[in-house]
Amino acid sequence: MNTFFVAGHAKLPSGMAAQNMYETLTITAEVDKKYGVIVEAGCTLATEHGREFVQRLLKGYSLRDGIKSPVEEVKKHYLGKAGNAVASALKDLAKQYTQSVQSK
Repeated sequence: MNTFFVAGHAKLPSGMAAQNMYETLTITAEVDKKYGVIVEAGCTLATEHGREFVQRLLKGYSLRDGIKSPVEEVKKHYLGKAGNAVASALKDLAKQYTQSVQSK
């Protein structure tokens, strides 16, 4: 297999629909082993539209290039209440990716 799975987590703000289902937001990514590119992404936002939006936003980014650009894209384009949680979960995902790459 040429990919691996990584996840990042962040606390959701109170009063959100997703917060009634989950206390944390999780962003998952299937990442190409050779280039660090996000092949597929998912998250635990409550609406299908929100989940698909985050997926489209992240797909194609290489985690080897750092996380600054995708986080800026999230802050610029995701204007929902969970925006900060999405950005934080993405930073956590990048941290998990970096730790797994360094441990190999």
